[in-house]
Parts: sequence; structure tokens; C-alpha cells
Amino acid sequence: MIGYAVSPDGGEGLEALLTDPRHGLIGLDFDGTLAPIVADPRDARAHPGAGPVLAKLAAVVGTLAIITGRPALDAVAYAGLAGIPGILVFGHYGWEHWQDGTLSTPDPLPAVDAARRALPGLLAAADGPADGAWIEDKGHALAVHTRRAADPDAALERLRAPLTALAASLGLAAEPGRFVIELRPRDVDKGSTLRALITQRTARSALYVGDDLGDLPAFRAVRELRAAGIPGCAVASGSAEVAEVAAAADLVVDGPDGVIGLLGAIADAISAV
Repeated sequence: MIGYAVSPDGGEGLEALLTDPRHGLIGLDFDGTLAPIVADPRDARAHPGAGPVLAKLAAVVGTLAIITGRPALDAVAYAGLAGIPGILVFGHYGWEHWQDGTLSTPDPLPAVDAARRALPGLLAAADGPADGAWIEDKGHALAVHTRRAADPDAALERLRAPLTALAASLGLAAEPGRFVIELRPRDVDKGSTLRALITQRTARSALYVGDDLGDLPAFRAVRELRAAGIPGCAVASGSAEVAEVAAAADLVVDGPDGVIGLLGAIADAISAV
């Protein structure tokens, strides 16, 4: 083992990855996991140590994948992934797939375009506590952020009901997160993407690292895989903003610094065998 406090089930998953890395899978979120959270998502960049450790892992682990709510090409650019052979990037929770310079992406849903037209009026009507909220257009999804509002919590609560109602009326999901609610297509999440990837790659162990509510489906997938006989470990990039994620994890590390430290320890342990 590599010296981390981990649950018994999670420890079995981590040990399986270290023992047979060529049949192991590591899945990683981007924002809050590989990159620090910033006020404007367009300013996010991966931790300085992310590139070297990901390149090292990609050479020794069977499958290394980034599964993010961002467009795949944003994650590739912001994390400097283009030069890492074999790394997989799934954008929009799995709607997009990028590998070795090739992007596969479906056409945007008409419902997302309808939400795009409706959101400015919705925000204008929800003034007061919602002042300072803004829309991030991701193409296949739309995120309403409140981190820059005078009272981010109050703004998020003020917008939760109307955004949820708008999403329901259009057949979209309203995904909550760290001072954000994202309107996105239903029927795909990080859990379904992780399960499909395990099957496609015939992985024999899985480790997933995330920090936000959108990562909880992947944590559930890890538990379901364990019940089906595939060892796994769910790791939280710890944050006081979303304590639910740490509570659902087998192992908690201290934000992106802790994630890079854990990944480096895994890479070193595998390389030393």
C-alpha cells in the first residue's frame, strides 16, 4: 500500500490497481480535482504537477481518463493533455470523446438551444440575491454560476427552483455543483460513462477521483462495480463546499495538491515493481 488512510473496500481496490496496473483504470474529474477552483472557469488551469504525473501514469496504467463536465477540448487545452499518448478525455460527462487529437461529439440538443434563449430572461427576473450570477455557455450545456455574486449561497438558492423548472420543461437535467447549476442532457453522467469505460476496456480495477456533486454518480458506480466483483476506490478531492463528496469517498485528499500527491505515489509504486 502507499501510506494513505483508506476504507477496507477502497484499500482492496487500490491494491488491485497497484498489483495489476495494466488492467487498471483511473478516472479523474478536472475542475477542483486536477485544477484549483477559480472564480471564472475560463481561467482554470491544471495543477503544475498534473502534466508530468499524468504522463507517467499513462505509460503504466491500462486506462487513464479525464471525465469532466467541460467541453473535452477545454480540458485538453487547460491541462496540456495533447502531448500525452493514449489518455482519454470525456467531455460533457461523457457526451464527447477525445483521444490522440481526435474529437467525437454529437450535435447539440435543440433543448439546450431553447434553454440558451430562456436563461437571460430568467436571470433578469431573479434579481436581488441573484445579482452577479452569470451564464457559462458550454455548447452542449449551460451553467449558471453564482460564485461572483455578493452572496453566492443566497443567489444559488434563489435560482435553484426556476432553473430546475426550466430544465424539467425542456427535458434537461439540472445538475447542482459548487456555486453552479448546470442545464445539460439527461441519461448520461459520470457514473454511466465510467461503467461503460470499464466494460469497453475490460478493466479489472477502478479508481475514480472527484470533488463535486456531479462526481457522486461515479462514486456510486465504483460501489456497484465492487459488488459485481471489480475492486475499486472512490477518492474525494476534499472541499468544505461539498462535504457530501468526502462522506461518500473511500479516501479523502486535500484538494488538487493532495490529488497530485496521491497520483504521484501511485505512479511511483507501480514503476518500482
